[in-house]
Amino acid sequence: MIVLKATQEKLLSVLQSVSGIVERRHTLPILANVLIRKSGHALQLTTSDLEIQIRTTADLNGDAGDFTTTVGARKLIDILRTMPSDQTVSLESSQAKLILKGGKSKFTLQTLPAEDFPLVQEAANFGPAFSVPQKTLKALLHQVSFAMAVHDIRYYLNGILFVAEGKQLSLVATDGHRLAFTTATLDVEVPKQEVILPRKTVLEMQRLLSDADGAIEMRFASNQAKFVFEGMEFVTKLVEGKFPDYNRVIPKNHKNSIILGRQTLLSSLQRTAILTSDKFKGVRLNLDPGSLRVASNNAEQEEAVDEMDIDYNGQSIEIGFNVSYLIDVLLNMEQEMVKLELTDANSSALITIPEDNSFKYVVMPMRI
Repeated sequence: MIVLKATQEKLLSVLQSVSGIVERRHTLPILANVLIRKSGHALQLTTSDLEIQIRTTADLNGDAGDFTTTVGARKLIDILRTMPSDQTVSLESSQAKLILKGGKSKFTLQTLPAEDFPLVQEAANFGPAFSVPQKTLKALLHQVSFAMAVHDIRYYLNGILFVAEGKQLSLVATDGHRLAFTTATLDVEVPKQEVILPRKTVLEMQRLLSDADGAIEMRFASNQAKFVFEGMEFVTKLVEGKFPDYNRVIPKNHKNSIILGRQTLLSSLQRTAILTSDKFKGVRLNLDPGSLRVASNNAEQEEAVDEMDIDYNGQSIEIGFNVSYLIDVLLNMEQEMVKLELTDANSSALITIPEDNSFKYVVMPMRI
C-alpha cells in the first residue's frame, strides 16, 4: 500500500511540525517514532514524549484505505533533508517495514506496532474554550519567555503562568531575580483559570506559532492544556504548584521615572557589559538630573563608563543590576521608547512601555 505520495517539501514540513518534542534517545524506543494513522485519504501524524502530544492531519495522497504504524521520526526527517525540495517522495508499507522512495533512492525502514504507541490520556473536564489570534499569543510568549527559570528547584518557576479571567489573558514568567508580565484582551468573557505551562511546552509553542491571521483555541483542565490551531492539536501536562503572587512583586507608585530610547539604552548596556566579568555581570546606573551614567569594572581593574543625556529632574540614585537581565528585556521589546521607574538603590526597578499598561518587567537590584 502507498501510504503517502507528496513533494519532499510538503512531507518534511508536516513531519517537522510534530517532531520538535521527539528525543533521539529515549528509555522507551517507540517514543522516538511518529505514529502514522491513515483513514481513507486523510493522514494523521502523532508524536509524544508522555507529557506533550502533538497531532496534525494532512492530505498527502497515496492509496485510500485504513493503515497504522510507527516509524523513526528523526531518521525520516534526516533522509528527507538530503533530497531536493521539489522531488516527489512516496512511503509504501511492506510487511513490518516502510519503504521510502525518492528519485532513484530507496530506503527500507523498520517500524514498531502502532498499538504500542503510548497516547496521552486526555483530561475529561476541560474548561470553556477561548481563542486569540496566533500572532497575539506568539507575541505574548516572546515578551515573557526569556524570564522563565531553567532547571530551578522551585519547579513551578520553570514555565509560564497563564491567567484567563473576564476578557483578559495574562502571561507571567519569573526566575526569582526578575519578572515579566504581559496581557491581552480576549473577544469573549471566560471564568478565572490559572495554569502553569512547562518550559518545554512554551519553547515548542513558540516554534510552531506563526504570524498568520488564524486563531488558536485554548482549553485548560486541572492538569492539562489543549491548543488547536492550523490543523494541529497540542496537548500538554501542566506544572503543578503555586506560582508566586506576581501582583505583590510588581511595584507601584515609583517616585522617579525616565523615558528614553530603547536602542540607546540597549547599546549603552551592551558596551559596558563587555568589561563585566563572566561570574559577576554587575553594572552601576547613576541617575542624576539631566544624565544617566552606566558603568562597569572587572577583576583586571578595567572600567567602562557610558553617559547619556536624559530629560530628568528627580533625585540622584545609584543602583546596581545584573546587566544580562536588562539586556534581555530590551532585546525582547520592539517599542522605540521605554520607561524606567526607580525608588532607591535597594528597591526593584520597573521597566514598562510609555502610555501602555500591557507590559511590565520587574528586576531586582544587586549590590556592587
